[in-house]
Amino acid sequence: MISRVRTQFQTSSDITIVADIWGQESDKTVILAHGGGQTRHAWGGTATTLAQAGWQAISIDMRGHGESSWATNGDYAMESFAQDLIYIAEHFKNPTIVGASLGGLAAITAQALSKNKAFSALVLVDVVPNLSQHGANNILAFMSSNLEQGFASLEEAADAIAAYLPHRKRPKNLDGLKKNLRLGEDGRYRWHWDPNFILDKNKDRPRGKPEYREKLVNSAKQINIPTLLVRGKMSELVTEAAAKEFLQIVPHAQYVDVQDAAHMVAGDKNDIFTQAVTEFLQQVDI
Repeated sequence: MISRVRTQFQTSSDITIVADIWGQESDKTVILAHGGGQTRHAWGGTATTLAQAGWQAISIDMRGHGESSWATNGDYAMESFAQDLIYIAEHFKNPTIVGASLGGLAAITAQALSKNKAFSALVLVDVVPNLSQHGANNILAFMSSNLEQGFASLEEAADAIAAYLPHRKRPKNLDGLKKNLRLGEDGRYRWHWDPNFILDKNKDRPRGKPEYREKLVNSAKQINIPTLLVRGKMSELVTEAAAKEFLQIVPHAQYVDVQDAAHMVAGDKNDIFTQAVTEFLQQVDI
């Protein structure tokens, strides 16, 4: 039976990052960093499979998400997410990182910022420096809806997700969804992340600003470790052209395009996604 242990990392004076550790301490380490608006529970299936295959999987709640601390000063700059990852990576020997969306951008930034190069291999899940602004706007619009008022029930929240993701079958069991929501004292459910994460209080946000994309491109150009880009073929955020552009920036990167998956590849086609990641890790053999 695969063990799971809850732990935490104090990455700064006011930020505690909560994580689940799957597998054995003696195994090679894979850090799993979720996308914006998600929690560490997005990786449950992947983390279990990786642990069964001989890796120690560390699934984290990014700052402002899940059980991790909310930034009291509203600091959700990409460099701050990156510094959290660098701090966690320093606790393990030659860790690999799998980053989805926000987690992937933070991983790219962390690898460029860290003096000793934080990671030994990198998996990017449906994220590249040049993201579709139209797709980003759609995601932000969904995350902003029901931001303050929340939902009267889990069923109401599930209906909202089903309307936003019509390609995905609405689950009958809502226990998984419950982990992404917090129940307020008023009896209403709200997303398990700090609303300030998407409010425009921090200027360093992926809002399609040319200087922001240029910064990410420059960071991506410094990637010299084994890299895999996994794209959802139905992605609203990463176009095929943008994926090809990334492969020109990082020519040694491998590429997998997952059929019938949109931006949340691991949620849409977890078996195919996890197989691609496992095969990549076995190949690079860090």
